[in-house]
Amino acid sequence: MSASDLPDELWARVLELGAASSALGFSDLCCLAIASRRLGRLSLHPALWSALLSRDFPSQSQPSSSSSTSTSQQQQQQQQVHPKSLYKTKFERHKVRIAEARRRAVFEAEARVLACRRRLAELEESMRAEGERMKAAAQELDNLERVRRASVALNVWQPQVVHGRQKQLVQQCTVSVDSRVSDLNMELKVCKQQIATYKNSYNKEKHKLNDYEEALKRAKYHPLQDSHTSGIINEPRAKRKKLK
Repeated sequence: MSASDLPDELWARVLELGAASSALGFSDLCCLAIASRRLGRLSLHPALWSALLSRDFPSQSQPSSSSSTSTSQQQQQQQQVHPKSLYKTKFERHKVRIAEARRRAVFEAEARVLACRRRLAELEESMRAEGERMKAAAQELDNLERVRRASVALNVWQPQVVHGRQKQLVQQCTVSVDSRVSDLNMELKVCKQQIATYKNSYNKEKHKLNDYEEALKRAKYHPLQDSHTSGIINEPRAKRKKLK
């Protein structure tokens, strides 16, 4: 006894059990529909698609207790439509919602990447400003050290030319050398600490940027689109499965 000898009632029962047990999905049912005319006719049974409809879209197929009159009218209209057509409509809407959610995820990931890059640029600018400040403080400290050495050298005999140059250098300094040197050393210390803090924050932001970029790649990745793009070069025509 072959499978073709089984009655339609038994085949219909097998399909109903498969749909009820989640072993049979809409894609499997579509594949069975094109396997033979008999299976194609049996796959159009409303009970099969009603089972798939209530299983795949339970929140949309089950009405709430406080439904209005318009909702009951919509349910009456849905009962007049074949469950397969209703399933196709809900399936297309579901695909649109998934695509919109995917686009929102991509936009959010791109926003995080842009914000992180903006923060990195601000940290780079802050480190550059602190570096210039530290460089200016170091240059002024070097000049004050020269003034200090010149003031000490005035007490020692030197040629008149050298003595006059060092005296002029000391006279040009209008601030207290010792107090200013102490202030500059403190400023250099603060600049180094600030640069170290900026570098630490920069490294953390850099790691966050790498994570955000990886998350953006995952959000943009679409296996069907990528396989279609890569396979269209070798295959003359890409075939897609549709509900008919």
